[in-house]
Amino acid sequence: MSNKNFEIINARVTFKNMPIHKIEKFSFKDITLAYEAFKKISNVSECLIIQNAFRVEVFFVVNLETGEIPDVRRTEGKTLTLNKIEETWESLTELGVHDVDHFDQTLEVYKNTDVYLHLLRLATGLDSIIVGRKEILDEIKDSISSAKQAQVFGKILDKLFESSIRIGTKIRDSTGIGKEIISIGDIAIKTTEEKTGIGGKHVLLIGTGETAAMVAKSLNQKNYAFDVTSRIIERATSFSKLLGGTPLKFEDVLAGFDKFDIIFVATTADYFVINYDILRIIMENKKKGTLLIDVSDPRAVDEKVSKFPGMKLMFRDQISELVEENEQTRMNKIPDVEKMISKEVPIIEALMKRLDPELIA
Repeated sequence: MSNKNFEIINARVTFKNMPIHKIEKFSFKDITLAYEAFKKISNVSECLIIQNAFRVEVFFVVNLETGEIPDVRRTEGKTLTLNKIEETWESLTELGVHDVDHFDQTLEVYKNTDVYLHLLRLATGLDSIIVGRKEILDEIKDSISSAKQAQVFGKILDKLFESSIRIGTKIRDSTGIGKEIISIGDIAIKTTEEKTGIGGKHVLLIGTGETAAMVAKSLNQKNYAFDVTSRIIERATSFSKLLGGTPLKFEDVLAGFDKFDIIFVATTADYFVINYDILRIIMENKKKGTLLIDVSDPRAVDEKVSKFPGMKLMFRDQISELVEENEQTRMNKIPDVEKMISKEVPIIEALMKRLDPELIA
């Protein structure tokens, strides 16, 4: 007789190995359809998808047969299952030829103990784009609800995630890692509200990277409408699908630069994206005031732009002191969080070894 066993597998694409504007390509347009497809993979008994602007992750319980089956066949079975996961993922997304050809190099795959460690880092906010980010816990809980509705969330993932959320919350509370988080996006929006107000203004965001994502999230939280642009329109389009905003061509933005009241520049370019000479003819006759905040590092706006009539130009170093203090406080807490996580991982590992897989009906 053979005994049932299982593995926990986590396959993911995140901001850590993929530009934010590209993550949208790897996301699932229809979560319910994705669950149905993954559930059809042989040996997959449970499944959970966590998806937001910064990550697309799928957690699997994969049933294994041990005992009488030779090791080589078990190894081949694992490989076949992983290949099927990749093939199914590709079929559910809008990946281009290049992305498909390199998908096996892009997709990060982890098993068992590494998954438990990752889940605790996720629950405590260590693996968030903003360390300590609280929203991830709510996103995990929402994902669990969706998986339950799709009838792909069984007792193994339930026990794993219940334990991870409970432990993660305990660590957050004891260390304060997620307390009073302030991002550069929060400060940029707050500064703008104090200087000119945002409601009813024509707002533009230039950039599609991590800093731009923080600005976009802060704008969304306040329900402020905005346009978004990048030198490559496809980047702005993908970014807007995940983080809001109306995508515009960069050329059109430059041609109509005088139409914007508030402009946030958040790029990683090593040159001036906005310079005086390009905008001189467009801006020299503008009647209304303009607030331009460059939160890029390094600066992406030519300081001469401040000479335009009614132009108020601010740079990151003028508004970031509070953000840096807040971030440093959280950075100082990371060693304590990691120490507590390292003690909890073996406990979760022992707990999971006592469970048996539950096949989905």
